[in-house]
Amino acid sequence: MNPKVDFFFDKASKWQKEYKQLRALILDCGLTEELKWGVPCYTHQGNNVVLIHGFKEYCALLFHKGALLNDSEDILIQQTENVQSARQIRFTNLQEIVDMGKILKSYVYEAVEVEKAGLKVELKKTKEYDIPAEFQVKLDSDNVLKEAFYALTPGRQRGYLLHFAAAKQAKTREARVEKLIPQILNGKGLND
Repeated sequence: MNPKVDFFFDKASKWQKEYKQLRALILDCGLTEELKWGVPCYTHQGNNVVLIHGFKEYCALLFHKGALLNDSEDILIQQTENVQSARQIRFTNLQEIVDMGKILKSYVYEAVEVEKAGLKVELKKTKEYDIPAEFQVKLDSDNVLKEAFYALTPGRQRGYLLHFAAAKQAKTREARVEKLIPQILNGKGLND
């Protein structure tokens, strides 16, 4: 147990009992406990394997390379369609974790083997993402904007493309594009 992580387990939380059960289970698998992104993250030889986090409706184990796991029990969940690598196992009560203890450990051990083997998730390249028509029109008509957009890092480009594409209506996509053009021109990412 890493004392730097204790605050996460000691603070009042809807999932406090579940968190503590998950912690014990993961530590029993021989992983190193660290604090990353404000949550307990468990590593093997410095590589992220799994973390514990919670939401309003559930708490979860998040496997960083979950897409590479066998998922023989069909319990891994892709959080959103844009998450490429990570997968979750969600819980809504302590008994679920207790009942699944052996299965959860087998998933943790498999995730460690993925790390030991040095396997990597083949991520979709930025150029493979669709450019919403409303943004493509702007890029085609404004070379300064086009140059500024393609000068951004691939991650920043993806952030904009996903944000624009998430809007269901064309007028909302257009409004998002218009609003964010100054930020793109300033070389900033969506959340900078």
